[in-house]
Amino acid sequence: MTSHTATLFSIATGSSEPIYRQLIEQVRRLVAAGMLAPGDALPSVREVALALAVNPMTVSKAYSMLEAEGLLSRARGIGMLVAERRSAAPSEAERLALIHPTMERLAAEARQLELDPATVLAMLEKLLKEQS
Repeated sequence: MTSHTATLFSIATGSSEPIYRQLIEQVRRLVAAGMLAPGDALPSVREVALALAVNPMTVSKAYSMLEAEGLLSRARGIGMLVAERRSAAPSEAERLALIHPTMERLAAEARQLELDPATVLAMLEKLLKEQS
């Protein structure tokens, strides 16, 4: 079992997306990418709240919603753990669904800035290659 620190998360304070939703999406992505494995301990609500300067109830809400969907499980004396997977690793379609909201925001901002789609796609492709 690996224990993770509160620096695992970040929030965009100017975003229209609520903070608890940002945390939920980050946990989903980290699990889908294998960066959080079944049995890994998440940082405590208090640690995350302090690190991100947010209300502990916000973090608690995100964790509770992830527990309700079966992605996290509560272990007495340990805290929240990544739940054991019921099936194999997430499919490509499931992983793509996780980035869809981000891509929608990117597309909306590109349209607002009146950017050429080909230019935006070229920039995204360059960024993806840099990360490899």
